[in-house]
Amino acid sequence: MPEFAARRKELLASMGPGVAVFPSAPLALRNHDVEHPYRQESDLYYLTGFAEPESVLVLTNQHESQETVLFVRPRKREREIWDGPRAGVDGAVESFGADAAFPIDELAKRLPDYLGNVERLHYRLASNDEADAKVFDCLNHLRRGGRRGVSPPDSVVDPSVHLHEMRLRKSSDELRTMREAAEITKEAHLRVMELARPGMREYEIDAELLHVFRKHGSERPAYESIVGSGPNATILHYRAGNRVMNEGELVLVDAGCEHDYYASDVTRTFPVSGRFTTEQRTLYDLVLRAQEAAIGMVRPGATLGQIHDEAVRVITEGLVEVGLLSGDVDRLIEEKKHEAFYMHRTSHWLGMDVHDVGRYFVGGKHRPLESGFVLTIEPGIYVAADAEDVEERWRGIGIRIEDDVAVTDGGSDVLTEGVPKQASDVEAACA
Repeated sequence: MPEFAARRKELLASMGPGVAVFPSAPLALRNHDVEHPYRQESDLYYLTGFAEPESVLVLTNQHESQETVLFVRPRKREREIWDGPRAGVDGAVESFGADAAFPIDELAKRLPDYLGNVERLHYRLASNDEADAKVFDCLNHLRRGGRRGVSPPDSVVDPSVHLHEMRLRKSSDELRTMREAAEITKEAHLRVMELARPGMREYEIDAELLHVFRKHGSERPAYESIVGSGPNATILHYRAGNRVMNEGELVLVDAGCEHDYYASDVTRTFPVSGRFTTEQRTLYDLVLRAQEAAIGMVRPGATLGQIHDEAVRVITEGLVEVGLLSGDVDRLIEEKKHEAFYMHRTSHWLGMDVHDVGRYFVGGKHRPLESGFVLTIEPGIYVAADAEDVEERWRGIGIRIEDDVAVTDGGSDVLTEGVPKQASDVEAACA
């Protein structure tokens, strides 16, 4: 709770006079009367640790005694029999640090009391239609109160401008949680390397990943796992499917757990039969060289653009060496010829969301890295099964290697270094 309270204090101090409103993530219907598993909206959870749906957080520095106000589902015995216990109004105060709490059904009645005659409303428009409607209704109600001396906020601004910069800089507690997520993810990747063999289907690997995640206390995967064998490994966002994995093929596994609302994101590519072929090993070692070179670039002051450029250069040089590209390396990079085989960026932010919040550019330029940032490093090579002007021996090989890297004062810390990635270590894990 102290860290949640400190975050709220920091955000309130950054806002200037005003009120911030954060709605919970909406419940999502899967089909008929069955809902998808619920996960709280990351911003609201970051500020409170409150995980229940149908809730709204109000932060204000315009009230003499209430800074943190929660609107929540009330305790109802008949509903708790079906859905489990709720914190309720009392629990929102006692367990989650609210100065005041009210039933969610009272939001329309009470929200104007907090927004009336304030200078600025901090609210993110167009991300939650249901919440937008409630906020708009409140503003319209306040506009009609002009004759009574009550007026709506002068402006509406996006609170994420500062909040997402806060989330981008990870505290020591957050980094510890992300290391725990990385450790669980390591166990899952080790398990499927050991388990995979010709004749298994891709969904069996996916099932084992989920089993290990949950066995070790992860609430859920951080994203839908990618398990692509053979030519499916060349499809960037291929989803775990029904294909049988065959002798002599590679399987690409992009999977990470979520632990205490923080994501891990790891990709490993390994031979189904336990040993790389000559061509597979050649391209694998090339991707690994590119990844190691990119990780070596991570330090305060470097940029994601520089890191990507380093990975692109190493991969382009290697593709020329093996004959998949020909010509001057600088010219090939300038003409983006490498994108026939490496078509995505090398990094993204990582945190509560697998593609986490925070600006990538400041003033139109790649922002310099700072200590506390966490990013992925994930170069790859993908040779489509039907690639033209490519020798048949290379076709259908897809390889990506991805790790989670924290920026430190002295350089970097690879949170997921425990997952094997040297070719010999991968083969040993598969054995």
